[in-house]
Amino acid sequence: MIPPSFTYVRATSVDEALGLAVEHGEDAKFLAGGHSLLPLMKLRLAAPEVIIDLGGLRDLSYVTDQGSYVAIGALTRHHDVEHSEVLGREVPLLAHAAGQVGDPQIRHRGTIGGSVAHADAAADLPATLLALDATLVVRGESGTRLVPAAEFFKGIFETALEPGELLTEIQVPKPASPAAWSFQKFNKRAIDFAMVGVAVQGTSVALINMGSTPLRATAVESALASGASIADAAALAAEGTNAGSDIHASKAYREHLARVLVRRALEEASSRA
Repeated sequence: MIPPSFTYVRATSVDEALGLAVEHGEDAKFLAGGHSLLPLMKLRLAAPEVIIDLGGLRDLSYVTDQGSYVAIGALTRHHDVEHSEVLGREVPLLAHAAGQVGDPQIRHRGTIGGSVAHADAAADLPATLLALDATLVVRGESGTRLVPAAEFFKGIFETALEPGELLTEIQVPKPASPAAWSFQKFNKRAIDFAMVGVAVQGTSVALINMGSTPLRATAVESALASGASIADAAALAAEGTNAGSDIHASKAYREHLARVLVRRALEEASSRA
């Protein structure tokens, strides 16, 4: 389908992008890689009157070691996250998860910030950042604020971003045990969103597509903290979730997948520890 007509503006700086967002208000949308917004526009599920293209803001594309954490610019492509030497050494879970997004064409165009700001509960990276206790740096005309990943995702395609605000950076703390990680997902084809997925870092467990937002598997985490076996903890994976039913999988099947994938992920993480 062809999207409705819109005005296109290419921002040359973050300040210009923020100014344009304030000027046009709710009629404007930011465009990063385009893999989230453009399909919605083609389906007429989104109809912004103004598109603010962020593609030229190369100063928001970087991965740097900041001592206690790794800083990732919001416009860093999935491919660059996947192949970052810093992330491969310090936060291999995130580098690996980025390599599981879509296909090479998508990974060369899509951005980590675009995926996070879109807040699709079926996407790989939001849940991965949740498992890693990442902090999201948000800028608006009134200044900069830091939002923990646990507080960023509010609902279906809904985040803590206020009108006129822009996600500029993701800060990922260096795990104390960088080897104890795993990423598992189940899908029909490699390019498809996960029916269910799991990101594990140490004893932190996050679930993909088990509710309206990415979720921490708190029942699993509590069981592990109490000394439960991997099998017993994984059996609790569906507790506190709200998986949906659709043409791809029923609620019961997703709950089954969550238990299976959490067990596999915990076993793999344990073998790396």
